[in-house]
Amino acid sequence: MKVINRILIAPILVLQLSCSSSKVVDNTTVSTSKSNQKIQVYTTAENTNLRLSLSNNLISNSTSQQTNSSVSIVIDTKKTDQTFLGIGGAITDASAEVFAKLSPKKQQEFLIAYYDKNKGIGYSLARTNIHSCDFSSDSYTYVAEGDKELKTFNIDHDRKYRIPLLKRAIETAGGKLTLFVSPWSPPAFMKDNNDILHGGVLLPEFAQSWANYYGKFIKAYEKEGIPVWGLTIQNEPMAKQRWESCIYTPEAERDFLKNFLGPTLEKEGLASKNIIIWDHNRGDQLEARANLVFSDPEVSKYAWGIGFHWYETWRGGPPQFQSVANIHKAFPDKNLLFTEGCIEKFDATKFQFWGNAERYGLNMINDFNNGTVGWTDWNILLDQNGGPNHVGNFCFAPIHADTAKDELIFTPMYFYIGHLSKFIQPNAKRITQTISEETLLSTSFKNPDGKIVTIVMNQSDKEVVYSLTSDTLKNTITIPPHAIQTLVY
Repeated sequence: MKVINRILIAPILVLQLSCSSSKVVDNTTVSTSKSNQKIQVYTTAENTNLRLSLSNNLISNSTSQQTNSSVSIVIDTKKTDQTFLGIGGAITDASAEVFAKLSPKKQQEFLIAYYDKNKGIGYSLARTNIHSCDFSSDSYTYVAEGDKELKTFNIDHDRKYRIPLLKRAIETAGGKLTLFVSPWSPPAFMKDNNDILHGGVLLPEFAQSWANYYGKFIKAYEKEGIPVWGLTIQNEPMAKQRWESCIYTPEAERDFLKNFLGPTLEKEGLASKNIIIWDHNRGDQLEARANLVFSDPEVSKYAWGIGFHWYETWRGGPPQFQSVANIHKAFPDKNLLFTEGCIEKFDATKFQFWGNAERYGLNMINDFNNGTVGWTDWNILLDQNGGPNHVGNFCFAPIHADTAKDELIFTPMYFYIGHLSKFIQPNAKRITQTISEETLLSTSFKNPDGKIVTIVMNQSDKEVVYSLTSDTLKNTITIPPHAIQTLVY
């Protein structure tokens, strides 16, 4: 089979399998099984043309192969856990600016690829920034310097690129997108370092003004027809960055939520907005924030849950999934949301590097198995240079645009995310399962329509034959090396 080095065409590519017929719909090749199987298998695999491809020929009817399966996955549909919120990505200034440079045809292709539930991968979750972040072309706020009363507040900056893209994403998603918003820093005059960049802390005399700022932003966006589901208090509150950043100790974040942000949103009629604490990495500090806030009834009442990123691995350490599990066990009434992750250190020669996709698969499966309700990628779109970014902090996105050629570059990450986002429906329940060996990774959900979705990932260099058993069926399936599969039954 031919290796795809750089995908520049419609997002879902299907190898014509020996047991399948194929047809072309809206320039996207889809596969139609000839068999009337109770289970459908979709596969993406390295060194093949399989990309979210219907591949029921990988289901075995051979008695000998069923006997020789090396791994067993057993689904217990009667035992369920957390309720699924959604999967999506961040609609940043950078994404919106790149999108605006595309031709109308490519813009439509891009929107369908992410947000169409049938032709694309069905994103249902989104994040956006409250004024500028690193993935903006410059630093800006919504008020004039020194305007504590916020009399000059306006979102005119966002009307050029970001608001139009958000509206089109919502429309393509069927009219609904679960959107949460995050600030990277208060305006410079509200901070002790008088700088929107380089950390610093919020000055006490501006705490109420800053709380009011969130409310004004939410109301301004909703006036534009963009509903806001929730918000995080601060992006990465323990990181002093070259870009927009602000430090909150655990106590400072708790007190700001308890004394200012929570009461202010209530007063402004925004009590229904879901407030997310932390919004930083997994690990001990994640648990410390949860314990401090969720154990205090006076502040916990304002917190829907806790958000986290995956950058605790930047020094080469392993992902701290256990911290997610510990919080889920200690505070089962609170929600865990993955709020940001990306592949850093952009390198244009690695658009099709398969290890990037496998990092996504490993993190998504483990986060969901440990109680996470939703998963949010970072930028939905960047240019061929991994930007724009006003501090040179370039990175990868699942889809890049070569703006000089008006081409879209679909990376393997897009397809790995799609194996979950396309098939797991909002309000699905995660199902308990057991897997006999660590050769494979797997997670399962039961959708509101009654269908069960099982994701299986193989990071090894060899194909693996495994059995999938539930209370209604047993199948033996082959997964190729370095592949991910979605089973729907």
